[in-house]
Amino acid sequence: MFLTKECGYAIRLVRCLADSEKKSVKEICAYTSLPRPFAYKILKKLEHKGIVAAYRGLDGGYQLTKAPSVVTLYDIVTAVDENVALIECLQPGYECPLDSDGKRCVIRQELVRIQEMLVNALEEKTIEDIL
Repeated sequence: MFLTKECGYAIRLVRCLADSEKKSVKEICAYTSLPRPFAYKILKKLEHKGIVAAYRGLDGGYQLTKAPSVVTLYDIVTAVDENVALIECLQPGYECPLDSDGKRCVIRQELVRIQEMLVNALEEKTIEDIL
């Protein structure tokens, strides 16, 4: 549940744009092997979060708004899935039935620790690091 296919596709899309050149959706789809409607959906989310810029018109396309050394995997993942969690009980607002009578669920506590490690790793790795 932590990284969806859409997150993986978003990382591929950003990797395609890592040369900071403006590319058409046709070029992006050819590079990433994604269908056009799906690519548009993801690009719109990335644009909304300020990761890519969209240019309309005949010479339109998409381009990274920041250097690949600045865009982290966490930026991309959270642009696509805002509430990223390993499992359901780590979602904001979830009330664990095992957290009762002043006792804490030790399983949830361990999963929180692991999720923090994953988030930290995603925040540390930039697109430039993985190219």
